[in-house]
Amino acid sequence: MLNSEEFFKFLKGRRSIRAFQKKYIEEDHLNMILEAGRWTPSASNRQPWQFIIIKNKEILQKISELAIYGKFLKRAPLAIAIVGKTSASPNWYVIDTSLVSMQMMLMAWSLNIGTCWIGSMNRDKAKELLGIDKKDYLLTILPFGYIKGDIPKPTLRKSISQITKEI
Repeated sequence: MLNSEEFFKFLKGRRSIRAFQKKYIEEDHLNMILEAGRWTPSASNRQPWQFIIIKNKEILQKISELAIYGKFLKRAPLAIAIVGKTSASPNWYVIDTSLVSMQMMLMAWSLNIGTCWIGSMNRDKAKELLGIDKKDYLLTILPFGYIKGDIPKPTLRKSISQITKEI
């Protein structure tokens, strides 16, 4: 088992990264990120996901134009689209794929690879560009790259008392 104090320090140290080195992601690192996604728990173990690895610079450029706050995506060496297969788990695909994205983000951070959640985008146009079935759900497109520059300072967090209620 991991040392809980070290793991907590790791979790608190993770940051959203928007600047990437011009260096390809090593295949073994990419495979570890994909495996972290594959091993994510899901409702009834349905695993209602598909991962689309995007290395094509033209497609990354087009996706960055569809992402309202993700213009930096075009500078990533690669991105992974996380798709919820709605027919596999009609009630849980959003939750299951959200868990996948966080698990992939944490694995990437452990490898000194940065990423940042891309939430605001024209999903319909992105799905069309990536050949995703209209009935399926494009949760996010995560850019991945080795971190360029300084790691951002932590942002303020609400206190535990502000976000909890005991009954």
